[in-house]
Amino acid sequence: MDLKNLNENQRKAVQKVDGPLLVLAGAGSGKTKVLTTRIAYLIEEIGISPTSILAITFTNKAAKEMKERVVKMLGKVAYNIQISTFHSFGLNIMKENYDKLDYDKNFTIIDSDDSLTIIKKILKDMNLDIKQYNPRAIRSKISGAKNELLTPSEYEKYAATDFEKIVVKVYEKYNKKLKQNNSLDFDDLLMLPITLFKMYPNILMYYQEKYKYILIDEYQDTNEAQYILSKMISAKYKNICVVGDNDQSIYSFRGSNYQNILNFEKDYDDPEVIMLEENYRSTKTILNAANDVIKNNKQRKDKNLWTENEEGTKIHYHRLSNEKEEALDIVEEIEKLINKGVPKNEIAILYRTNAQSRTLEDAMLKANIPYKVVGSFYFYNRKEIKDLISYLKVIYNPKDDVSLLRIINVPKRGIGLKTIENLTNKAMLEEKSIYEVITSGKEKVFKGIIEKLIQLKETSSLTELVDCILEATGMRLELESENTIESEVRLENLEEFKSITKTFEEKNGIISLEEFLGEISLVSDVEEYKNRTDVVTLMTVHSSKGLEFDYVFLAGMEESIFPHNNSLLDLEELEEERRLCYVAITRTRKDLWITNARKRILFGNDNYNAPSRFIDEINSDLIENTNKVLEDNKNVKIENTIDKNATYNIGDHIVHDTFGSGVVISVEKMILTIAFPHPVGIKKLMKGHKSIRKV
Repeated sequence: MDLKNLNENQRKAVQKVDGPLLVLAGAGSGKTKVLTTRIAYLIEEIGISPTSILAITFTNKAAKEMKERVVKMLGKVAYNIQISTFHSFGLNIMKENYDKLDYDKNFTIIDSDDSLTIIKKILKDMNLDIKQYNPRAIRSKISGAKNELLTPSEYEKYAATDFEKIVVKVYEKYNKKLKQNNSLDFDDLLMLPITLFKMYPNILMYYQEKYKYILIDEYQDTNEAQYILSKMISAKYKNICVVGDNDQSIYSFRGSNYQNILNFEKDYDDPEVIMLEENYRSTKTILNAANDVIKNNKQRKDKNLWTENEEGTKIHYHRLSNEKEEALDIVEEIEKLINKGVPKNEIAILYRTNAQSRTLEDAMLKANIPYKVVGSFYFYNRKEIKDLISYLKVIYNPKDDVSLLRIINVPKRGIGLKTIENLTNKAMLEEKSIYEVITSGKEKVFKGIIEKLIQLKETSSLTELVDCILEATGMRLELESENTIESEVRLENLEEFKSITKTFEEKNGIISLEEFLGEISLVSDVEEYKNRTDVVTLMTVHSSKGLEFDYVFLAGMEESIFPHNNSLLDLEELEEERRLCYVAITRTRKDLWITNARKRILFGNDNYNAPSRFIDEINSDLIENTNKVLEDNKNVKIENTIDKNATYNIGDHIVHDTFGSGVVISVEKMILTIAFPHPVGIKKLMKGHKSIRKV
């Protein structure tokens, strides 16, 4: 077959047939082309049976695209190749061996909502309060345990808190319930095949013989279960080709472990390692900037992206006075692009956290530029925001039945559908609002909360009123106790709503709930844009992985935002933030704008953040700096948080503001390794950070 359209290293990766192969594929280096061409080469040139090939990727979309490409190259024979996600592969194994683990043939897969329902029922049977033992948090813990291949008894060994000990009991009952129902959850599709292989080595041997050639995409994103499953299947023939980029590992919060790709050479004897470093996507300027940033990470395979593409324009760096001016500046630049004839779908605005989208959405709406938000709802259409606005509407107008019915049981306070039906009927008979006919029961407690908030409205600012709502209704407490990634995002969105009220107050200088509700009802009307395809894309950097655009705006590049505040004290988390920045930069084909603000209202608070350290890591020759605030902030560092003269020795006792007392066990140039008592454990922290004190 013709391989002339491949570069030298791509051809090597395609033609390496037997033995372990690690392909380190940089952003935009054609890794999908290599994977699909390799599959076709094995079948057409080497004569490998299509049924002997197993190709795994991470999303159904990616698997579908890979299948389509291979079909285009090989024709119908490609339908005999197992190209799927890890979970689909696990499901196939379970379908073929259900009886070995005592399941019936007609087993079902339950979704996350069903899983939550079972956990709630278990908690109820155990007489446990779901406010204290949040079902979502428990579901998250059980899912994490399964992906780490921990059974309830194994998880029990690590259960240190009362909450975790309850999780152990729920986990055990949950598994029994699934078995009784002849059901599997999503995580079982990875865990149970591994259990099967350990119990029945002959079955493992069957799959090792069946799939003699294995290809795994995005290997840096594998979790423990996926990693073990890959090793088990490939253990006999070791014809395993993994493709990935440790510099694009950004999903540790989902359980992925980038060390899996770094350890590949230890896991397999004498593997061939091929670097795909030629980028076909971006300009030289963009790639040089990405390389400048990522080379500061210590835990990585050393590679350097290059391209034969044009030099390209310099990166545009705009520092603005505040987040509203930042959003307006971005919109002005987008309008210039649109006026030049640039398609809107070639323009993207990226940001670190969902909460940042709100100001950008407002500016886009006011400029009448159609847009879509990827990976999340429009800010004002998110459930938690609509709930909060409904509370404000009921406080302003208790007769608003629509808003009242939305929130009467949010968060859950035991007001069921029957009670709501009775109240609705009573209101109709008496020709009154639902609020007026509430006289008893749990609904009267709800009415009491509203009455208290109505009184507070008279003496509180809008921002203070929002805070009171979050506190008095239990909305904040519910999300805090849930303690999941999803609840954290929702809580961030609610806190960010205070930025809207604060900005409104600063602009108007008055306290007017009526005017405020009128203003946001106009801004939040985004229906006309929902079904448009030629639109500007707004998304978090996490959501942008795998995508590319001609023109990219990277907003909010400030310390504590990007890198995120939660990462500043932990080396591994900071390195993940840097990988995230690398992903953001390499989404760009032609032009990149980096923006930040001297002052930013985020979560209702005024923040004065230094520019992101990642900007300073880019060679200044690659940046065109447009400073739109009075002082020169281009080279602002983070000296206010780091004492460069601090000295430490192994054995020093320290106190950390968050982690408590610890002992220094290793000292590197800029990094301390400190041992803290359980459950904190070993942490790598920035030497000289103001949060660390010697004792």
